[in-house]
Amino acid sequence: MKVFVTGATGYIGFNVAQAFRRAGHEVFGLVRSEEKSRALARSEIHPVLGSMQEPESYSDAAAECSVLVHAAADLSADTVALDKRTVETLLDAAWKGPRPKTVIYTSGVWVHGHTGARMVDETAPLDPPKLVSWRPAVEQEVLTAPGIKGLVLRPGCVYGRQGGMTGMWFGGACKEKSLRVVGDGNNHWAMVHVDDLAEGYLLAGERGYGGEIFNLTDRSRASVGVMTRAAACAAGYAGKIEFVPAAEAAKTMGDFAECLDLDQHVDARKAVRLLGWQPRHGGFVDEVETYFAAWKACQG
Repeated sequence: MKVFVTGATGYIGFNVAQAFRRAGHEVFGLVRSEEKSRALARSEIHPVLGSMQEPESYSDAAAECSVLVHAAADLSADTVALDKRTVETLLDAAWKGPRPKTVIYTSGVWVHGHTGARMVDETAPLDPPKLVSWRPAVEQEVLTAPGIKGLVLRPGCVYGRQGGMTGMWFGGACKEKSLRVVGDGNNHWAMVHVDDLAEGYLLAGERGYGGEIFNLTDRSRASVGVMTRAAACAAGYAGKIEFVPAAEAAKTMGDFAECLDLDQHVDARKAVRLLGWQPRHGGFVDEVETYFAAWKACQG
């Protein structure tokens, strides 16, 4: 099948596009520049030169595909408005060309808010922090759009390869020579390796479901403090790890600090049951030296 991916050179989008291509699908990726176009072409992904700010630059390409994956987030613009506009463009494209189409929207487990030790699944009432308070409404727009198979994927905090969220710790240890962590370190992030995440997107696109939400997280339960100390050790950092209260961190980080302080336990068994998804990586701490080496190689 033909697959269109926004954010195809981004952390999540590139790995998702590669997963679909490895499975034999024809993949088209939205990309901003000729240089990045060549990077996609080397991975057998057809570059679509354009941007989310210019829907006309990619809407026709999207309309010719049967699976549309929105995996981009442009933090340099009005992120919320641009995200909504992109979703509307993809839903409009879903009415053209081959039908019915599957539209996959990338949300995230942060919409669950604080869960503590209580495990929550896709049926739990949402309590999103301010930074992502708009996401549930967009999720519903995708899930209830008529005439399409709308899916919402909620990844955990992604790690592996280029680095993701955990790259902040490696960067602090290696580049800034200081390691600051929001909160007291006793909280837990719901985690997922980028390869396992990409496999989840592939299965969601292939299985033919519509109107469903899937959490995608692994089974690791290491605290943020344990993961940070493991990252510091792998990076050869012997300095102090500073734990900063969320309220204080918010003075410089804004609403992002609240998200980093979340304590979550998120159930992904629905994806296991319906999609046959099986995360193969046991957690960030298990192979932290490998993840540090990969992050460092990507800094080039």
